[in-house]
Amino acid sequence: MDAVESCSYLCDCRTFALNSYENRVYQVGIEDKDPLIVKFYRPGRWTDAQILEEHAFCFELVEHELPVVAPLTNAQEESLFHFGGFRFAIYPRQGGHAPEFDNLDNLLIMGRTLGRMHAIAATRTFDHRPRLDCKSFGHDSVALISDAFIIPEYKANYDALTSDLLQSLDELLDIFDSTPFIRTHGDCHAGNVLWRGDAPHFVDFDDARTAPAIQDIWMMLSGDRARQTAQLAEIMEGYNEFYDFRPGELQLVEALRTLRILHHCAWLARRWDDPAFPHHFPWFNTTRYWGEHILQLREQMAALNELPLESC
Repeated sequence: MDAVESCSYLCDCRTFALNSYENRVYQVGIEDKDPLIVKFYRPGRWTDAQILEEHAFCFELVEHELPVVAPLTNAQEESLFHFGGFRFAIYPRQGGHAPEFDNLDNLLIMGRTLGRMHAIAATRTFDHRPRLDCKSFGHDSVALISDAFIIPEYKANYDALTSDLLQSLDELLDIFDSTPFIRTHGDCHAGNVLWRGDAPHFVDFDDARTAPAIQDIWMMLSGDRARQTAQLAEIMEGYNEFYDFRPGELQLVEALRTLRILHHCAWLARRWDDPAFPHHFPWFNTTRYWGEHILQLREQMAALNELPLESC
């Protein structure tokens, strides 16, 4: 509340912690006004320049009337604030519910919105935000788990499997090295989309990065192959109204899914000294978890060798 009031707001002493593990996010009541959402950035993760570039991307999208929840600014047009050694940003509260991606009509709308977003995103580049690559998401993640976390009885299997997996990922991504990379949301799953008034509203650009356009699309696909093909057809119909989808990028879907699995495991490991993580993820770093993780990676190895989805 002191941090919020340092930005000339008057709190009404009602605070509510929201589900967020990478950063700390709170809903804070404001006297005679709607509550605000306050995000305190995890120290050491992003530089100020990277955070401000994330904010600038949001502002740019809002200027083009995209349904993006951007941070609020003060009279000096500042959006990143400092208090007590922490950096934070303040957002308006956005109502809504989780999107129903099983509804094909919703996917058509999502496709149109993402097409508009990517048409704008492709006009400029990030100077400070990272690029999605196999080294940071794949090799670095595997090295951390192998060196410090995987239990001895699974280490040999894990090392052999991930060695083959990383080789396949490197070879596949090298083939598509010329694929255009654009500014993306980076973490476009259902939890970062609020549905309200028959339209999606995008929140939390904390993982915004340079990546292939398909990075913002593949997480909306679920179910068996036939179901994913139907979902993809709806997304592409809307998407192509505003930005040309490159069908060749569909060959990257399973590679990107595999990198996300490896990165998520390493993310939990890197944060394991944060008391919030053992509390909220008690299943991590158990014998059962490692057995299931290796099985999941074997399934991904098989998926990398399957034919990609086809766009209609």
